[in-house]
Amino acid sequence: MNSAFISKPWPRRLLWSSILAIALWWVLRLTAFGQPAPGDSGEWPKTNFDNAIVDFSEIMSGGPPKDGIPAIDNPKFVPHSDASSWLDDREPVIVVQLGEQARAYPLQILMYHEIVNDTLDGRPISVTFCPLCNASIVFDRRVDGRVLDFGTTGRLRKSDLVMYDRQTETWWQQFTGRGIIGDYAGTVLQTVSARIVAYEDFRSAFPTSDVLSRNTGFRRPYGNNPYRGYDRIGQQPFLFRDPVDSRLPAMERVINVSVDGVHRLYPFSAFKTQPVINDTINTVPMVVFSRDGTLSVLDDGTIADSRSIPSAAAYDRRHGGDVLTFDVEDGRVVDRETGSQWDMFGRAVNGELQGESLDAMNDGVHFAFAWLAFNPDSEIYSGQ
Repeated sequence: MNSAFISKPWPRRLLWSSILAIALWWVLRLTAFGQPAPGDSGEWPKTNFDNAIVDFSEIMSGGPPKDGIPAIDNPKFVPHSDASSWLDDREPVIVVQLGEQARAYPLQILMYHEIVNDTLDGRPISVTFCPLCNASIVFDRRVDGRVLDFGTTGRLRKSDLVMYDRQTETWWQQFTGRGIIGDYAGTVLQTVSARIVAYEDFRSAFPTSDVLSRNTGFRRPYGNNPYRGYDRIGQQPFLFRDPVDSRLPAMERVINVSVDGVHRLYPFSAFKTQPVINDTINTVPMVVFSRDGTLSVLDDGTIADSRSIPSAAAYDRRHGGDVLTFDVEDGRVVDRETGSQWDMFGRAVNGELQGESLDAMNDGVHFAFAWLAFNPDSEIYSGQ
């Protein structure tokens, strides 16, 4: 080593100070603030950063770069005979039904990709999942007659996935479906009704339908959970800088039901004593069905070894001019008026109304902190 350099500590300190200052600047730029550099055409050549409806300082790096979490653009599907060999009966799947077609998208795959660009019954859709918010939301990919393909930016806002479309590189908030930066800033994607249920419930309801294949084109440890212990009550959300709403634990799962601008949250803890909840929101009679026995994908390091949690779905109780009232009898959901039995998809599977269906409500299952961060005026079901 050069003794002259050793004998002069100040230049060396100045050099290291400069290196550290530059490194710190980049860390702050990419993580603490997380905002893109407007006009920087390197990573985002198409994004119109001059058109934004959020403050750039709200956006943080989640760690991976653009498309570091790769979306699935050419999904393949397999029958139950294949899926049952690697998918536990209790594992959660996102179920989308359009027309006569239904498909299941296992969360064990979605947690490594977060977005699946697909077409079902001729309708272009994106099936999305943000593990940090436990938000499973399906969108119609069409905007102004144009079909968009979505990918991951590697950024988060309020701990939620920020997506982008490859056509204009507009940035979209997954939780709200709203464009936040770029040409489509302010535009809201249309959502598509979906349900999260245990795989066995999907297989029973749709025995001839297909399941998203593990043959994704990527090598990932499907079936393992990289977010071990994340959803335990008392845990704090990752990269979330807003105050946590004190009305519910941050990681309490909730199902929200929205009617004409009124949002009501039903905490999963309520299902322990009320597996079926008959309620009315804005004069609309509705019901929440819940069923225990679905595995959490955010608990144990191996999903198949994780703890059991409920699945839940909400429906309009009006049917044929009557308002139905639901109870649980011997583990079955039945209505008092006809004694018909109903499944988690709002379908009468036995009894006088067999073959009939209830209309799905505008709902979704999320962590309480995430829903309340975007919808702070929401009501909380009191359990009465």
